[in-house]
Amino acid sequence: MIRLTALPPSLPLHHPAALIATWFGAGLIRPAPGTWGTLFAFPFALAIGWAGGSWALLFCSVAAFAGGIWAAGQFCLAAEKDDAPEVVIDEVTAIFLVLAALPMTPVAWGAAFFLFRFFDILKPWPIGTIERRFKGGFGVMIDDVAAALFAIFSFILLDTLWLVLT
Repeated sequence: MIRLTALPPSLPLHHPAALIATWFGAGLIRPAPGTWGTLFAFPFALAIGWAGGSWALLFCSVAAFAGGIWAAGQFCLAAEKDDAPEVVIDEVTAIFLVLAALPMTPVAWGAAFFLFRFFDILKPWPIGTIERRFKGGFGVMIDDVAAALFAIFSFILLDTLWLVLT
């Protein structure tokens, strides 16, 4: 059953940090807020990619990373947590990065979603180490960027293997 998580009392949803950190409230949906945040990024990514292509998606990923450091830091302070699960701007940043690197096709974008979520949830080395090493807003953001890079390289590897085997 889907339910919503309450915000910290000192940070209402209309506060810019709450809006950005939760990606307009997507991170408040339970269960699996990271998956919801990633899914809610797709319509934005489609519009950005259609309007400006991969470079625009890359630019938006960098902008979301910069704004996300601040917003995630503010939200986590208000929630009194190192990495509040409601914060999903890190997933948005990362999926924009993955989508910028992949062809704009339904198959590639579906693979982007599954590969990114796989690495974000599993957190193989060094992603897990990065998550433990860095704190604050930067720490919330950087492990998802590492998961995005794993997803990109995995897609390239799988795509190359597909071409060789077919």
